[in-house]
Amino acid sequence: MTTSLKQLRSRLESERKRLLGELELLKENAEPDEARREGSPFGKREEEATESFELEKRLALEKQLKDHLAEVEHALGKFKEGSYGLCDICGKQIPLDRLEALPQANLCLDCKTKNVKGRFSPG
Repeated sequence: MTTSLKQLRSRLESERKRLLGELELLKENAEPDEARREGSPFGKREEEATESFELEKRLALEKQLKDHLAEVEHALGKFKEGSYGLCDICGKQIPLDRLEALPQANLCLDCKTKNVKGRFSPG
């Protein structure tokens, strides 16, 4: 089954909306430090460790959502420019099956493989 560019754009716009909603929900659920500590006796290391762990989890999730949102917005920007579906590195057409699986893909598989290998090579 082939997917049209219009459908891919719609999927990206839906994903953008979902990600923005999740980020907003994260911000709403984050309590200020004073509110979290108000009812607890100070000096409790277990509570401080739990708070620290929860903050780290929330920040990691927030970063992951923001990174994914940036990829989606980059792809939507490529639609506006008329370059959607073209590899950011070599400029070749990204196969439609790759875009169907990952609409925000900005690299062809060859460049993606070279880019990943380049990042993790020693030295």
